[in-house]
Amino acid sequence: MKRFVILWRHQLWQMMISPSTYIAAFLFLAFMAVLYILALVDLSVSASDVSPLSRFLSLFWVPVLFMVPLLTMRSIAEERRMGTLATLMTTPVTAWQVVLAKFLACYFFYVLLWCMTLFFPLIAKMYMQNGIDQAGLLQIPQLLSGYGFIFISGAMYVAIGIFASSMTRTTLVAGMLSFCMLFFAIVGAGMISKLTLPDDGFAMLLSTSTDYLHTFRHLEDFSNCLLDTRPFFLYISTTFVLLAITSLVTEAKNS
Repeated sequence: MKRFVILWRHQLWQMMISPSTYIAAFLFLAFMAVLYILALVDLSVSASDVSPLSRFLSLFWVPVLFMVPLLTMRSIAEERRMGTLATLMTTPVTAWQVVLAKFLACYFFYVLLWCMTLFFPLIAKMYMQNGIDQAGLLQIPQLLSGYGFIFISGAMYVAIGIFASSMTRTTLVAGMLSFCMLFFAIVGAGMISKLTLPDDGFAMLLSTSTDYLHTFRHLEDFSNCLLDTRPFFLYISTTFVLLAITSLVTEAKNS
């Protein structure tokens, strides 16, 4: 356990001194700030049943497509290119501990950046005290359930980025591969659900599968405080499977 904590602290430090971490933070916070301001402007122009928070979170996937690759693309690919990963694997640590430490470091910054966006509704509350209840700017149940989805699904997205980084020695290729995998994981089920398929057993099976994997439907349910155990199982189990595969790939390529 002590070795794993040392590994995790080292990965946190590596991310703190990495330029890609600050680029990801700046782009993410700038985009989300503009998005929240636009949601407030829409609310001031015309009344709507959709709260600014729901509009704000509905486009969560856009910055995720860029933030996660920037946070994860250097995690394994860069160390393999420089040869430090092979040296690390000769120490008394397992591939699983290395991969898990890198995952937790990246996931820590992922959660930290999303927690920073909580200042947006808090600032809106400070300057719009008279209309806060009517506008629904800070609904605590919706806030908790919406960000709960962001954090749970984010574990799988970060695991995808770590897995992509383990497949190559080039950080740019790792980032592009991560982007493509994330795009398919987030948008793929929604695109498949819109296809016109023949009415047969395969189409019914495909429809059931896409309903289970539909990211935006999960987000809608969480935003409406409708909690279901299936998304929890999907994202958490997929995270562990991806991390297990990544550890096997890392050990195989350094054996």
